[in-house]
Amino acid sequence: MREGKAKVLTDSEINRLFKIISVERHANRNHAIFMMSIALGLRVGEIASLRVSDVLDDRGELKDVFQIIKANSKTNKNREVYLTNNRVRRSLGKYIEERQLLEGVAFHPNSYLFQSQKGNGFTGNSLQMLMKRICMKTGLPNSVSSHSGRRGFATKLISQGIDIKSVSVLMGHSNISQTAQYVETNPDLLKKVAAGAF
Repeated sequence: MREGKAKVLTDSEINRLFKIISVERHANRNHAIFMMSIALGLRVGEIASLRVSDVLDDRGELKDVFQIIKANSKTNKNREVYLTNNRVRRSLGKYIEERQLLEGVAFHPNSYLFQSQKGNGFTGNSLQMLMKRICMKTGLPNSVSSHSGRRGFATKLISQGIDIKSVSVLMGHSNISQTAQYVETNPDLLKKVAAGAF
C-alpha cells in the first residue's frame, strides 16, 4: 500500500487491537512494536532497525530522547524521537524487563530491540508482515497496514491543534507538504473550525 493511504485507526479499533495482542504470544513485544508506530509515528523500517542501546542509557534506564540515524531513515538524515509518552515508556519497559529476565547475561545492549521467535532482528518487510497479520486477526479492514499507526499519529496531533511544522519535525519529513498528505480530514474538526472562522 502506498505511504499515506493506510486507514487511520479509530480509538475503539486501537483498543480492540491491543486487547487481541494482550492474549496472543509475544504480547509485550507486539504491544511495544505497535506503540512505537501509533504513539511515536515511527516507520516500520525504523522500528525494525532499533537496537536496545538506542532506547536504554548506560544505566539501563529508558532515555527521554533517542535518535533514528540517517542510515536507518527513509529521508537519509538523523532525527530525534522523544520517548516521553508514559504509555510508550510503560510498554517498552515491560517488554525490555521480560527480555532481560529471559535472556539473563545474554541480554546485550547492541542486540536488536525487537526480535523474532528465532532471536533474530526483523527486516522492515518481516515486521510489516507481522503487523499486518496481527491486524487481520483483530478483524480490522484490509486498508489497515503497518503504516496506519504512523498516519494516525500525524492525524491525531493535527486534530489536537498541534501545528503542522512541529508534526513535520516529529515525523522526520523534509517539508510540511509531505506531512499534509498523511493527515486524514476530520469532519467534526472542520465543523468547529468553520463555526469559529468569523
